[in-house]
Amino acid sequence: MRHALAAFSLALAALSAGAVQAKTVAVTAARLLDVTSGKYVEQPVVVITDGRIVAVGAQGSVTVPDDAERIDLPGQTLLPGLIDTHVHLDSSPKYGGYNGLAFTDSFWPVVATANAAATLNAGFTTVRNVGADRYNDVGLMQAIDEGVAPGPRIVPAAYALGATGGHCDSTYFPPSVDLTSPGVFDGPDAARKMVRKMKKYGARAIKICVTGGVFSNDAVGIQQLSLEEIQAIVEGAHMDGMKVAAHAHGPEGIRAAILGGVDTIEHASLVDDEGIRLAVKAGAWFGMDIYNTDYTQAEGRANGVRESELKKDADIGEAQRRNFCKAVKAGVRQIFSTDAGIYPHGWNARQFAVMVRYCATPLQAIQAATVNAAEALGQPGDVGQVAVGRYGDLIAVQGDPLADVTVLEHVTFVMKGGAVVRR
Repeated sequence: MRHALAAFSLALAALSAGAVQAKTVAVTAARLLDVTSGKYVEQPVVVITDGRIVAVGAQGSVTVPDDAERIDLPGQTLLPGLIDTHVHLDSSPKYGGYNGLAFTDSFWPVVATANAAATLNAGFTTVRNVGADRYNDVGLMQAIDEGVAPGPRIVPAAYALGATGGHCDSTYFPPSVDLTSPGVFDGPDAARKMVRKMKKYGARAIKICVTGGVFSNDAVGIQQLSLEEIQAIVEGAHMDGMKVAAHAHGPEGIRAAILGGVDTIEHASLVDDEGIRLAVKAGAWFGMDIYNTDYTQAEGRANGVRESELKKDADIGEAQRRNFCKAVKAGVRQIFSTDAGIYPHGWNARQFAVMVRYCATPLQAIQAATVNAAEALGQPGDVGQVAVGRYGDLIAVQGDPLADVTVLEHVTFVMKGGAVVRR
């Protein structure tokens, strides 16, 4: 006991004397993209202490502590860690239709762990997981935060919430298999209770299904939640400090979601002019997953996706891309939402090129995955920029992403919270 007390006293004395010091890392490169202005800082240095950025500027203008670990990335371009606001980490495109029933329930958290690592290695240091079974995203977030598994920062939504028989319910089975999703509710009072339940079990955002969807037994555009139910969800979520994401393909559902105060409209495939006008007026964000149709049309049949779903996917794919262009031109605020899990995780950056092909500038596409996404998630002081006070989340690429956005598909360096993930 005396030895233990003596050791404890020595440790306290060492802390008091400043023997335990904060870890500092200094990263240098050829250039740094300021994602707010679209301008480059030549020969930058980023200084990170205990995982947060403490200084940024041109080399020579910033004091770097003598004991800092130095990381030099000659010839490379630095950007903030990327953000995808719509992923499903416990899903895999390899198992479409009924194929996923071949596996036990505990298979999917293992899949999620592998997908999280692939996402982080691709340069996405923050994601919002909008719908997971059995609170898999909450458990994965906790494992990553505890250093048990590698992965991005996760904003989990737990179960996606929706109406009985709707897109967020289990609609693949006959009545003899009486299966209802744990996220199903009907009516405003039940909606409020469901928000509180998700919060209770670890959700930090809420996902609702306002319309039908592609990968379910319903019509894509049909509205499934009333305005009163949407408003009840939003009121409850905002009271608890959570943002609300609405799966909404059809124009009526999109308009209802905006009028109901939803923060981000996911998919927005068939949005009409009135929906675009309302989005601009309300300042709502659109998260339009305009890459994944390329994958599902090429590989979906081999993965077991049903023919009815492939037809819906083909029917709305090009319309969604045209409407993305209209929304960008009209000034609707855009976030980077890919629906990863519909295509392989780690391919997230392939959407940048599609966004640029359909009217966005490279800077607008990059901002959607950085400053815009951070604001939409309610985390502008933590992620989305290489700026003092933010987490030390950095990526590097060879080349100029403002000239060729596809370089973001091939990151050469990833850092999360001042720790090197990939180099």
